[in-house]
Amino acid sequence: MTVTDRTVLDPFGADVHAESARLRALGPIVPVELPGGIPAWAPTGYDTLKALILDPRISKDPRRHWRQWAELGEHPSWGWILGWVGVINMLSTYGTDHARLRKLVAPSFTHRRTEVLRSRVEAITAELLDTMEKGDDALDLKAAFAHPLPMQIICELFGMPDHLREANVRLVAAIMDTTDPTPEHAAYVQEQIGAVLGGLIAYKREHPGDDMTTELIRVRDEEGDRLGDEELLYTLLLVIGAGFETTVNLIGNAAVALLRHPEQLAAVRRGELGWDAVVDETLRLHPPIATLPLRFAVDDVTVGDVTIPAGDAIITTYAAANADPAHYGADADVFDAARAAEDHLAFGMGVHRCIGAPLARMEALTALPALFDRFPGLRLDAGAAELRQVPSFIASGWQEIPVRLRG
Repeated sequence: MTVTDRTVLDPFGADVHAESARLRALGPIVPVELPGGIPAWAPTGYDTLKALILDPRISKDPRRHWRQWAELGEHPSWGWILGWVGVINMLSTYGTDHARLRKLVAPSFTHRRTEVLRSRVEAITAELLDTMEKGDDALDLKAAFAHPLPMQIICELFGMPDHLREANVRLVAAIMDTTDPTPEHAAYVQEQIGAVLGGLIAYKREHPGDDMTTELIRVRDEEGDRLGDEELLYTLLLVIGAGFETTVNLIGNAAVALLRHPEQLAAVRRGELGWDAVVDETLRLHPPIATLPLRFAVDDVTVGDVTIPAGDAIITTYAAANADPAHYGADADVFDAARAAEDHLAFGMGVHRCIGAPLARMEALTALPALFDRFPGLRLDAGAAELRQVPSFIASGWQEIPVRLRG
């Protein structure tokens, strides 16, 4: 295969696993085209992706290491990528720049803070389940439960005022939507970042509180270094967006997987399988982030008999790697909570491992047992249409999850 033979990725992400299998058949690293025509390389297996993530020759800084960074203005349909790489935060920095930002942000994501939130997660979970119990038997589990729980937690955690919450939901959905690579969509996202998160910063400067936005505004290290205005804005974009959208998908994906595999749900109820195993297998086979743009080759990097030229872009293919039969066996595309999949790559690894992973796990491990204990007859609504993937090749989750609460 030559670089001119690029496989165009489905911007809707309608069947990521089938797409990954087709790419895997072409080799360990495959030239692809992202929405809008952005050229990149896609690792197709577990070992390849893990090696690239840990390779110091692979950067996340487009300004320094993406050959086509200077060309962005010449490609109007590439503007959507700016919400991912045209920002300055832990997701788009490299080396000492990344270490500095992580050092400033990490103290706000302590184990102690996560544990303090546990009682709130439990209380909000109970409130949502109470509301569901009083309502109709048929409902959308995502809208009623999987979405409002992480949303409420992240808003409380960051002190987001009520008047910005719905706009924040729309902003994150717009960033995740990869089906509209138009200049208008890109402009809308950039405008909303300033309006929503800029508005949050302004509000917390006027009304400081015991929340993470206030902490990030005030944070200083021992040398007095702080987050600059742009770093603060885009750090909030990263941690707020990742902090609720991914957890929404984790809870929803796990619930659907268990409802589609009642024998495994029964094993969980008998105590033969633990909820940790369910969450890990969900993260493996249905990771909330399927594919993450972008990383960049600092130098020429050879994978097998293919050389990625310095300056080329690479996508982080979590869903493909986590379903690699070379690593997880011939049944890698099958949900099996007994497989012990703790080595999945859904949270990344190395210096860029997801800083909010403990909070996401805690929310899922609180929500899922409570849901299935409260509604032992819970089932997918057989009368509903086939579940629809959210319109994104980045995010992996369902637009709606129609269920019946009582069987």
